[in-house]
Amino acid sequence: MVELIQRIWSEDQGQDIAEYAVMLAVILVLVVGTIRLIGSNANNVFSSAASAIQ
Repeated sequence: MVELIQRIWSEDQGQDIAEYAVMLAVILVLVVGTIRLIGSNANNVFSSAASAIQ
């Protein structure tokens, strides 16, 4: 039992997967936030342009 715990504790493969998952989550949050910010600003710009044309 002790040998199994030591082997699981010393393996780095699980840690790599967790690090990639955290990195992916951070990137997704940044991308979604940027898209939402740009989307709302773009909507305001198009609305202003449409109002100016009329």
